Amino acid sequence: MAVKRITTPLTEEKVADLRAGDSVLITGRILVGRDQVHKRLYELLQAGKDLPVDLTNEIIYYCGPSPAKPGQAAGSAGPTTAGRMDKYTPDLLAKGLRGMIGKGYRSQAVKDAIVENKGVFLASVGGAGALLAKRIKESRILAYEDLGPEALREFIVEDFPTIVIHDMYGGDQYAEGQKLYRRA
Repeated sequence: MAVKRITTPLTEEKVADLRAGDSVLITGRILVGRDQVHKRLYELLQAGKDLPVDLTNEIIYYCGPSPAKPGQAAGSAGPTTAGRMDKYTPDLLAKGLRGMIGKGYRSQAVKDAIVENKGVFLASVGGAGALLAKRIKESRILAYEDLGPEALREFIVEDFPTIVIHDMYGGDQYAEGQKLYRRA
C-alpha cells in the first residue's frame, strides 16, 4: 500500500481519498489541543460564542507537548487518548473540524459524526513522542496560554506520520485489524 501525502488544509476532497488503513504523511498546519482546550471550545459553542480559531478544514492533534530543547520547535509530542475528547468532538466536527489525530478507540457517536461531517480520525504512534517531535518545524500558542503545555497551539509539520482509523465512509481500521486475528 502506498503512503498518501496531504498538505493542509484538509478539505473534503482530500478526506474523500482516504480509507481506513491508509498511511498518511501530513505537511502544513495542524492545531494541537487536549482535554482542557476541547472543554473550553465546547463551552464557547454551547454559549453561542465565537471560537478563538476557525475550525473549518482543520486537523487537531490530541497532544500536550513537553517543553522544547534548544533548536527544537517542540519537545516530545506523542498523541494522547482520543476517547477523552469524545464528548466534545461531534460539536467540533459540526463546526468545520475535518480531522483529528490521537490514539485509541472512539465512541459510536464520534464515528457517526465523522461520517456525517465527512471527517477522518487518524492515529499516530503512542510512545514515539520524541521521534514525532522531529516532524514539527514550528510551534506557537494560539489561545489559552494559561493551560501551559495544554494550550491551544499551531504546529507546522512536515511528513507527520499517521494511519487512517475512521474514514468518512464508516471504515474502521481497528475492527478490520481485529478480524485478521479472529479464529473461525
